[in-house]
Amino acid sequence: MQNESLNLFDEDSKATGKPTEQFVVGKVSAIFFESPDSFYKVVLIKISETNIDWHEDEIVVTGSFGDIKEEQAYRFVGKSVTHPKYGMQFQATNYENATPTTKEGLVAYLSGSDFKGVGKKTAERIVALLGTDAINKIIRDPKVLAPLKLKDTLQTELVNKLNENNGMEQIIIGLNGYGFGSQLAASIYNRYREQTLDIIHKNPYQLIEDIDGIGFKKADQIAEATGIEFDAPARIDGAVLTSLSDLSNSNGDTYTDAQSLLKASLSLLEHSRNQAVDPQKVADELLSLAKDNKIVGDENRIYLRTLYEAEWQIAEHLKRLQDAKENHHFETSEIDGVIDLAQKQFKITYDDSQRQALREAMQAKTFLLTGGPGTGKTTIINGIVKTYATLNEVSLDVNEYHDTPFPVLLAAPTGRAAKRMSEVTGLPASTIHRLLGLTGREDDPDKETKDLEGGLLIVDEMSMVDTSLFRTLVRAIPNSMKVILVGDKDQLPSVGAGQIFNDLLQSQEIPKIELSKIYRQDDQSSIIPLAHAIKEGHLPADFSQNQKDRSFIPCPTNQVDSVITQVVKKAEQKGFTAQDIQVLAPMYRGIAGIDRLNSSLQQILNPKKNERTKEVEFRGQLFRIGDKVLQLVNVPENNVFNGDMGIIKGIILAKDKGNTDKQDKLVIDFDETEVTYGRKDWIQITLAYCTSIHKSQGSEFKMVILPMVQQYSRMLQRNLLYTAVSRAESLLILLGDERAFERCVQNLAVNRQTTLKKRLITVFEGKQAGEKPVAETNPITADSDQKGVTKPKKKASESETVLTLAKAQSQEVDPMIGMNGITPQSFMKA
Repeated sequence: MQNESLNLFDEDSKATGKPTEQFVVGKVSAIFFESPDSFYKVVLIKISETNIDWHEDEIVVTGSFGDIKEEQAYRFVGKSVTHPKYGMQFQATNYENATPTTKEGLVAYLSGSDFKGVGKKTAERIVALLGTDAINKIIRDPKVLAPLKLKDTLQTELVNKLNENNGMEQIIIGLNGYGFGSQLAASIYNRYREQTLDIIHKNPYQLIEDIDGIGFKKADQIAEATGIEFDAPARIDGAVLTSLSDLSNSNGDTYTDAQSLLKASLSLLEHSRNQAVDPQKVADELLSLAKDNKIVGDENRIYLRTLYEAEWQIAEHLKRLQDAKENHHFETSEIDGVIDLAQKQFKITYDDSQRQALREAMQAKTFLLTGGPGTGKTTIINGIVKTYATLNEVSLDVNEYHDTPFPVLLAAPTGRAAKRMSEVTGLPASTIHRLLGLTGREDDPDKETKDLEGGLLIVDEMSMVDTSLFRTLVRAIPNSMKVILVGDKDQLPSVGAGQIFNDLLQSQEIPKIELSKIYRQDDQSSIIPLAHAIKEGHLPADFSQNQKDRSFIPCPTNQVDSVITQVVKKAEQKGFTAQDIQVLAPMYRGIAGIDRLNSSLQQILNPKKNERTKEVEFRGQLFRIGDKVLQLVNVPENNVFNGDMGIIKGIILAKDKGNTDKQDKLVIDFDETEVTYGRKDWIQITLAYCTSIHKSQGSEFKMVILPMVQQYSRMLQRNLLYTAVSRAESLLILLGDERAFERCVQNLAVNRQTTLKKRLITVFEGKQAGEKPVAETNPITADSDQKGVTKPKKKASESETVLTLAKAQSQEVDPMIGMNGITPQSFMKA
């Protein structure tokens, strides 16, 4: 086929000033690639009509398509692009079935082999009645065929076949029209199926609640296009829920106040469409959302329902575990005898506080163990495992357990932390997600998880565990299991909402011991004393003096990159590898930010050696074989989690022989778990020569390089510096501005706004204190199974201004209780 080169503007486009839409019409000759988890496809089209400058009979078309069929004709709209490896392609933004547009063509189509029983005469009658738009009319409402009085079986066959050919296609076409990529389109379709377009058209803001990756602005663009008013209740609801979620995510709080929420909601509403919204309407929708049980008001606090429920459920499940009877009760003398045996086996001597920790851990159903670096937490974990196994006469040989669960479960929030736990105990350990069998969103309160089996559960790095994940964990723990929670209370809190470990310790409701004596000083380490000095709120007198395992290099912000480069070069010359060296920084942007430092470090630790060196580019970063990379999100089905570090072991280019799906791929090794990433998945990873301090939690590195400058001003806090310093195992290089380090130790992080401590006191002590436990979906009685929770039976007085889910649902109490006297104007004063 030969096409003449066409001007981008035809007569209509000259009038409108807009370029003509480019299109390709033709039959599918072959489907080269179909993504298994999205609608993305690469197909070969035999062209029958087009307006692009193309002189071949066939062209490759890429885009988001439904179940398109070979030898079926489609019309694709989009643009022609030149791929650097494959040449000219057509990138489709949307498509449609190329059904006939003339009466003759339509009759031939309907009387064809696809529609058994529909002869030419019947097809002519259908077209005569409904015209050339017959197919769309029948799909929208099959009743339009009623005047023809077709046999029921024939009409059913006709309608089903048209829907089969066009139903899903119409939904994908509609999603394409709204600008969703293939991955999001698949997520939306899988959630709503045949109701997809109806739900989106009726209330696109529903997508915010149901679909990961869709925020208010995207939903608002759809809403505006479909005519939803700027002050419609659904739009305001979407903004309020988004703002409440954003406030929790950015601050780590489990609740906010009305003034902050109203201010954030109004800002989001007005910036999105540049139209002022009446504050009273936002206040009204707050009340409506509370009545619909999507948010919860409690005194002067406002929660997302899931976080409100999570705090109560954590407290109730911990009380369930605490109250459950021990399978075996051991006297102190028995425990002491086993501790003596453990001392001999490990060739150590426990001091009084360590012996007390082991005793209490054996006598309590739930137990908290905290302490800083070098205080012996690992020693106690090993002691707990050994003492438990001996007292309960269970073997720690994993080979003896085939069809029965291993009695000791070890878990941590990240893969690296779990690996360290396994190394120091010699027993299997896993991430919490893996332990629970999570295979999707870990923060989904309705996600099914497997009940845990075994006798003892030890969770390390508890400071990293957020509210949603901990709620999922505790409700999976059976009554018979002993639970030990270990962590460092002075480290950074979790990335997600809450400060679980801190609240558990502060509540005084669960037995606990804090280890304070420093033991790991045999080699005269100066790193551990530095960490403890920071924790106590000061820098040691010798901070700027070089020690055998740490040093300080003063330099201004604009020299941080250069100094780190020089340090890394010298370290490499002395035999340190990229795995030994870890640069930590608080921020991504700027001349001393993570992004800039990663680029510089890559050139030293893994440079491009020659023109044959394989590399791929994604969002400004280059990836090469041997690069150290960081996983940014949880992908439980691949056994990789946020914070895991891996090494790129292979790069498979789309043009490589044997690459059947013709797309670039990275093969990454995460501690012997090998995962292949297609280009669409590369957003999940980043270079890891320099990482954020948050991402380093749960890990230790042979050599840590830590810059601290005034550029990081809003991040300069004591727990940030303490966490970073305690990541160094053998060598610590500090550099930057000494005043920035001083500012860190002087600046205590503000406690997060949470109410878990209150919930624990209420549930454990049966106190009202202006609080009452939340009613779960299923009523729970005192003789419920292991996942049940026994509720306090004391009734709240009528005067209590307490909102519970049960009262909100029955409208017994105003959901916005505590907001009396507050007007919309109150929210505008901040």
